Amino acid sequence: MAVDDILHTSQHPLLHSSGAHANNNKKKNINSVSLAKWILKFTMWIVFLAWVALFFVIPTDFGSELYADWIGATNGSLFGYTGSMLLLYSAPIIIIAFLAVPFLLISGEDQLQLQLQLQLQLQEKKTPRFRLWTFPVLVDGPLGVVSAAELIGIILFIVFVIWDVYVYTAVILGTLPDHLISIEQCCFILTNLGLRLGSIGLDCFAFLFLPVARGSVLLRLINIPFEQAIRYHVWLGHLTMLLFTLHGLLYVIAWTIEGNLLQNTLMWVDLGVGHFPGVISLAIGLIMWMTSLHPVRKKKFELFFYTHQLYVIFVVFLALHVGHFIFGVSAGGIFLFILDRFLRICQSRKIVDIISIKCLPCGTVELMLSKPANLRYNALSFIFLQVRELSWLQWHPFSVSSSPLDGKYHLSVLIKVIGKWTENLRGNILNSSRADLHLRPQTKITASVEGPYGHELPYHLMYENLILVAGGIGISPFLAILSDILHRNREGKPCLPRNIIIVWAVKRSNELPLLSTNDMESICPFFSDKLNLEIHIFVTRESQPPLEEGQVHEATNSSPLVSNCCSMSVLVGTGNNIWFGLYIISSTLGFVILLFLLDIFYINPYDISSWSYKGLLLVICMLASVFIFGGVVVGLWYLWERQNVAREACKDDRIMVEKMQHDEIVAHRDSCQQKLASSINTYYGSRPDFKDIFGDISEKWGYVDVGVIVCGPPSLQTSVAKEIRSQNIRRQRHHPIFHFNSHSFDV
Repeated sequence: MAVDDILHTSQHPLLHSSGAHANNNKKKNINSVSLAKWILKFTMWIVFLAWVALFFVIPTDFGSELYADWIGATNGSLFGYTGSMLLLYSAPIIIIAFLAVPFLLISGEDQLQLQLQLQLQLQEKKTPRFRLWTFPVLVDGPLGVVSAAELIGIILFIVFVIWDVYVYTAVILGTLPDHLISIEQCCFILTNLGLRLGSIGLDCFAFLFLPVARGSVLLRLINIPFEQAIRYHVWLGHLTMLLFTLHGLLYVIAWTIEGNLLQNTLMWVDLGVGHFPGVISLAIGLIMWMTSLHPVRKKKFELFFYTHQLYVIFVVFLALHVGHFIFGVSAGGIFLFILDRFLRICQSRKIVDIISIKCLPCGTVELMLSKPANLRYNALSFIFLQVRELSWLQWHPFSVSSSPLDGKYHLSVLIKVIGKWTENLRGNILNSSRADLHLRPQTKITASVEGPYGHELPYHLMYENLILVAGGIGISPFLAILSDILHRNREGKPCLPRNIIIVWAVKRSNELPLLSTNDMESICPFFSDKLNLEIHIFVTRESQPPLEEGQVHEATNSSPLVSNCCSMSVLVGTGNNIWFGLYIISSTLGFVILLFLLDIFYINPYDISSWSYKGLLLVICMLASVFIFGGVVVGLWYLWERQNVAREACKDDRIMVEKMQHDEIVAHRDSCQQKLASSINTYYGSRPDFKDIFGDISEKWGYVDVGVIVCGPPSLQTSVAKEIRSQNIRRQRHHPIFHFNSHSFDV
């Protein structure tokens, strides 16, 4: 029996006599699944904590002894020092990725448990909880809005760097030869400290690629979407490049004092660390770092984007610089990134049908894209979109404006015209519609898609009380949230939200029709009886309503040339966990096999000893294992996907309202429209005062959990987070606890 059938059987489905035995079996299955998830989660935590502890312990005397014992026990194997380092530093994070796949598989099969928990939460008001991931601690600073959990992570990294610098400095001073003159002692300290700073930077580099893998199984495991995880990559990038820069600078100073700067800079030896590839790698890294700083990234985004593609050269020359076994410190994170990048390349090559195009009067474009029925996403997802007629290189992120329940075969995005790329897109669409009217050939528009990405679980369904704060086109994901909640109410699916307040700040009143792109009454008749909805709209650059307020301006529709039912690929984003698991396993096994074959038939017979060359071979093995072994799985995955699509009719199946008495619908729709109109408050010439808004909510809703989702510019996120922190800190018994979640990919 499906979940919906259970929920429709009775108002008390778990007490239904005919289904008692089935419910007992379901409870047993739920308990078994929960136990399996707990075991997997516990194992992953143990592996992760041991991996993190390794970086703290290694610099100490105890860690050095353990490291020497480990190398002595493992370097006699076929893979030698390379295998020892890969097992010690890279294997733990790959093991976590392996375990994450069955965990996500179980979680996917565990929807019944999740939905029943939502029902129980709906019936039983729980005491509000403090959540580390959603409580804003720092709200006004260079790091933006930082949650309690993120602050703990930042502190741990700072402690790690300070601890390592302290330990290594003590070791250097303790081993300083007494017979050296002062200048030689200075050079000894500089070179050894530079070496240790480079080692610490390499440790940070091991984490650098983990948050930037958009469809990473690790991000899905901890339910952190890419748009939030990218900030961790930025923070780690600044820290890593600072350490690498100090590493190189100390060596340059020491070599300058010694008088052999040019000779040492150009040195490239077979046995040991090659200086020249390190210089090239550092120079590339500095270019990437400088162009990624906020002023450059904001004003010259394309410069930042194109120079950031130099990371390939940076990684290759880093491997040439440090050699094969030292590169094993960071190989695990890089390998997982290569896995993700290859899938993204495969997905983005596919052309996706645009089912419909609509140009709204406010200048916003709505695209409806074709997708397969088995592609899952939630209402807070986003995609990366490419239009090849505009640019083959530019990919732009857009929030999904449709609910997964709107239809199995499509998703929609709203695109506001605010830049050259979006202006060209709207121009092509208008030219196409004019060509259609004059019976001229249409302008072709070809779309490619990466994603969808986003939260693994529907965050917006976890709270009975929701506050949605949007700025401009930031209303787009909230339209998806409203549609999702209305569909769930209509179909009787578990859905916690009962009280929703939307605070929307716009510059001009011509954007207000965006709110009416969802016909809420057609999605869920009688929704006003189940949902308390308040909408507060602030028009900031107009002091009074325009004279034409209330007039309806028709949108411009375009019917693009649709090809042979080409829908989005499921390779990235939510994907298919079974195929994704096979892809990871086959690529990892392929990596081990290629290393084995390389040692057996090339390195050992020909006595290859160059560190740089073996480091390059290690990178080539990583790439080849993903392209060859992983590529076979991707090919089979693609064929399986094509067979599934062939079984389905390529059509849009937007859910229609169930048949009811027409007179009843019309009569009630009029009353609902009146209720909806009365719940909308529009304020001209003012900005939202979140202190008053949250203060009123505290008095109205009482001591409850409140989910706050903000979608808009950083200034809006900061303002909301600052007031949430203030409310939570000074809350009393009658105040709710606010949980902050930002969603920033709306352009």
